[in-house]
Amino acid sequence: MGKSTLLNTIIGTKIAAVSHRPQTTRNVIHGVLNMPEGQAVFIDTPGVFKESKNPLAGKLEERVRESIQDIDLLIYVVDPSKSIGEEERYMQSIMRKAKTPKILVINKSDLTAKEKPYLEDYKNLDIEFDGVFELSAVKNRHVEPLRQKVMELLPEGEKIYEDGQITNISSEFWLAEVIREKIMLALRQEVPYSVHVEIEDIKEKPISASAFVKAKSDREALADEGKNMLVIKAIIYTDNPKYKKMIIGAGGRAIKEIGIAARKEIETALNKKIYLELEVEKDKHWEERV
Repeated sequence: MGKSTLLNTIIGTKIAAVSHRPQTTRNVIHGVLNMPEGQAVFIDTPGVFKESKNPLAGKLEERVRESIQDIDLLIYVVDPSKSIGEEERYMQSIMRKAKTPKILVINKSDLTAKEKPYLEDYKNLDIEFDGVFELSAVKNRHVEPLRQKVMELLPEGEKIYEDGQITNISSEFWLAEVIREKIMLALRQEVPYSVHVEIEDIKEKPISASAFVKAKSDREALADEGKNMLVIKAIIYTDNPKYKKMIIGAGGRAIKEIGIAARKEIETALNKKIYLELEVEKDKHWEERV
């Protein structure tokens, strides 16, 4: 529904993986917003798979329930281009039981009226909420009023995170999420949800101009020589040999595209040269580690 995109927009930097597909989030991710009025910690919960009965779906549903037990405010993000289905009704049933204030966020306000035919269906839920906001998370439109309303509704309390800290996730988790996001974006509807990424190794190495990327000019390579680059090795796990072939692609083209896209984003975020090594392995037990 765009909740991870909204989290990234509210915080002002990318901390959660996003894709065109729903239920991208698997873990409970915190985004920390520090404003003159105080600190707000946003919790991006995993997606709910009501149509799926596999062990991962059960884990994610339990994480959703646990993550909302002790919160002070609920924000329900909906997509007016999609009808109110089983998952939406399930989430609404959870929120009706909650005693905390609730905000309804109707995302994708940048779409035309024709592209969001279910807008009125969601607007009709307004009586159940303490505030309703129409905004565009991806375009960063009309987000500031939501920030202000959050600060207004949150109770006073001590800071949870130090100034400057914007999330609870580790650098390894963030790197793995960037790679997983690029897999989902590169392979579109073909890629299954049964993909998991683990960072096996991270180390710094000096850049050697002669050994660096062949596509760079001699001048660029020499300019980088003597600096350090970050060498990252990641393993992409899937539970089916045919999915492994899809991720690698004919002649390795798919995995190369994934690697280039991930490396570019990591380099931009860290402002550092990156060497990214990706491997794909079949492991039917990877869900047990998530």
